[in-house]
Amino acid sequence: MAYGILKAAGILGGLGLLGIAGWSVAIDWHPATKQYPLQGIDLGENPGEIEWGTVRARGADFAYLVATSGADRRDPGFEANWAALPDAGLRRGAVHIYSLCQAAGDQANAFNAFVPRSADALPTAVDVSFHDDCTARPERAVLVGELQRFVRMVETHTRKPVMLRIAKPVESTYQLSAAIDRPTWAIANVFAPTYAARPWRMWRASDFRHIDGIEGPVNWDVVAP
Repeated sequence: MAYGILKAAGILGGLGLLGIAGWSVAIDWHPATKQYPLQGIDLGENPGEIEWGTVRARGADFAYLVATSGADRRDPGFEANWAALPDAGLRRGAVHIYSLCQAAGDQANAFNAFVPRSADALPTAVDVSFHDDCTARPERAVLVGELQRFVRMVETHTRKPVMLRIAKPVESTYQLSAAIDRPTWAIANVFAPTYAARPWRMWRASDFRHIDGIEGPVNWDVVAP
């Protein structure tokens, strides 16, 4: 009886160690740099304190930061992080979180007023996802027209093409990548995404990677070769 209990405990312990080892591999995984030489991170809102030099040392070439959300939210850490990235040797890009509940013109004005035009900046990304705080689901033609207006206004400010970061549920509902001729940033853990109508320019390959310099998991991205 005692031997059986000890044997079972040993098996469970071994499985636990295997699970820990597997998780350690998973949180360090990223697509091969030989296939995707340019890799980096994108951060959500209010990311906290970041050690950018350490992030660069861990293989990130660039960082995308949320600047604005909708027409009325500015990320409080954006300006400090935006200023710190060049000194750390990282290229920088800004993200706008698009709201289906607010006018595109108001959102573009909010972004343009907050994010400075920078010659070294990567193309602005507009994130189009469904959010719990907005239940609006406009007609496809209306959303496409509004997004096109947002894109025109932001491109006039930045003088660079906008990139569309489209979540799979939004793409399934609206087919935005087919309607708006701009580079696409797609999202899918581990396996390269195929849900957009055009080849992706950027791929968020993991939302669970852990790296030194940032507390908690980060979004790890690669650029199409």
